[in-house]
Formats: sequence, structure tokens, C-alpha cells
Amino acid sequence: MRILFATGNENKIVEAREVLVPLGHSVEGLVINGLRPNFDEPKHLGLDGVAESKIRQAMELIQGSELEGSAILVEDSGIFLDGFPEWPGAESSDVEKEIGLNGIIEKVKESGNSGAEYRAVAILSNENQVWKSKGICRGKISDHPRGSNGFGYDPIFIPEEGDGGTFGELGNEVKNQISHRKKAMLGLSNLLKSPSR
Repeated sequence: MRILFATGNENKIVEAREVLVPLGHSVEGLVINGLRPNFDEPKHLGLDGVAESKIRQAMELIQGSELEGSAILVEDSGIFLDGFPEWPGAESSDVEKEIGLNGIIEKVKESGNSGAEYRAVAILSNENQVWKSKGICRGKISDHPRGSNGFGYDPIFIPEEGDGGTFGELGNEVKNQISHRKKAMLGLSNLLKSPSR
């Protein structure tokens, strides 16, 4: 299956390739007229709502083009802080821009609960079928930013499955093995391998 990943993040495409290419699929970025399309993201609907909206928009974009018939992959993810129900979630990137990582650390300290998790929702669709998978990476928020790898909340997120370092310290190789996105992609690969019902 030719899979077009609707993302501007090259790291996400590499991660998806690692999981889906061994199953016989090709993965490339969705490019229309030389550009990666921007999508409206109804963040108030949460991660699921954003991913479902993006898949609909992407499927409409390729109708009637030479890309029609390809499968579309979308993924949306965010961080969720245990001290604040369902927050920042789909608003993660906006909140980070607004108050920064140190602002997040302050809020976590005020709440008295450093538990957190990254969640990802991945949806793959061809014209006939839709596959949906979720991934979660549990961890906690550090008391100060550490490491310069990754992006977003990576310098303050310490995954349970790591060695005590933040995602910003672990490096992409380790991060990609335990990340929420990797788990969502593996979930998709299991759905694609299982016989259709």
C-alpha cells in the first residue's frame, strides 16, 4: 500500500517507515503542488477529533488528483498532566508556546503531581477501510529542562521505560523505541497484519 503521511515533521515519517515498510508498505509525506498541506485542527475536540478531522480533510484534498487511491496516514499527539484533567492534550503546542517549559514545570509543582503521559492517535485510511490506533508513554515531568534532543516537551518528560533521563537526553534511537507515536504505529501495523473481519 502506498501511504501518504499528512505531516510536516520528517521525524514522524522516519518513525512510521520503520514500522510500516517491513510490512510491504511505502511511506512518504503528503505533498500537493509541491507543498505539505496545512489542516484546520479543531483542538477543542481532543486528539481523536483532530486526527479524524485531518484524515477527512486529507482524503478530500487527494480526490480527483493523481494521488487518489493512495492511503492517508495522520497522527496527532499531546502531553497530558496528571494534575490537570485532560490538559494540555490537543493544545500542547499552543500551551508550550504560551507559557514555555518552565511555566509547565511551575504548574506541575503547584499541582503537587508530577505524573504525565504522552498520547498519540494514528489513523490510516484508504477509500474502503479505516484503521485507528492509540499509543501511550507514561512518565513524569522533571524539575528543570534537561537535554537538547527532540522537540516540544521532550526536555522535561522522563519516561518510565527509560533510564531516568528525559526524552531530550535519551536521543532519538531510544526515544523512538518507547514513544507514544511508535506504540500507535505498532498498533496500526498489528491491525494491518490481522485478517480483515
